[in-house]
Amino acid sequence: MLYHYTDFAAFDGIIRCAELRLNNILNMNDTSEMRLFMNGICKAVVGRLSADGETEKVYRTESFFQKELMEEFHYSAYAACFSKFRDDASQWERYGHSGQGVCIAFHEDLLQKMVGGPISLQEVYYQEDMREHPLVDAFYNLIKNSSDFDSNLPALQSLINDAWVQSAAFKHPSFCSEREFRLVVSPFIFNEFAVEPKYHVSMERIKKYYPLELNRMCGKLNMHLSDLVGEIIIGPTSQQSPAILQDYLTDCGLHILKDRISLSSCPLRRPTT
Repeated sequence: MLYHYTDFAAFDGIIRCAELRLNNILNMNDTSEMRLFMNGICKAVVGRLSADGETEKVYRTESFFQKELMEEFHYSAYAACFSKFRDDASQWERYGHSGQGVCIAFHEDLLQKMVGGPISLQEVYYQEDMREHPLVDAFYNLIKNSSDFDSNLPALQSLINDAWVQSAAFKHPSFCSEREFRLVVSPFIFNEFAVEPKYHVSMERIKKYYPLELNRMCGKLNMHLSDLVGEIIIGPTSQQSPAILQDYLTDCGLHILKDRISLSSCPLRRPTT
């Protein structure tokens, strides 16, 4: 199972509206999102060029990456996040509305079958050292063997696009306890991504997101949304009535999920007011 911790407002969007929102990774709680990977690749390539005494190419490489990082919003990936951990205290606190929310368990194998093309299901890696990543060799060989940096800009841009796409699968090691998986799309590179963005307007700000239509995606595999959901866990500090949740599921046409409701056993302390 992959566990999606959220609040009941987002739960309603997933269950009643059959819509899973992919949100901008740059707005998530790891402030180094995407940049961690890009900086790691740059550092590794520069390190190899420096060892070769390629001072001019070191300078040009650093300038190239710095310029790309200034355009990070253009390269933003959008994702829905899951954990491999069931009923986990840190997940409840960070993503489950301080334990007052809900957790939806999705069958990982079915999610994997549903995605494809521009949408991928990625396991997250927690590392800063990118020296062993294949893209380091690709960047290094292209720059090292080029007599004219500018003439290779199209090839470098192709590599940088690939790097931005892969950057969504890397986070700072301090988040390793999350054991995260992500449904990810990078709209900047996938022209065939037909989903139009939407905007959520709150009192504080406007957020851009991409909606995935779960009923349509399930239908392509002759599945129902209820096949995708294995369990619904009410948060450890939630005041949600299981009986009302059962009525809600029935009225949403998902009565089969009534018997998949459970209560968290996590002894998380209720937030003080």
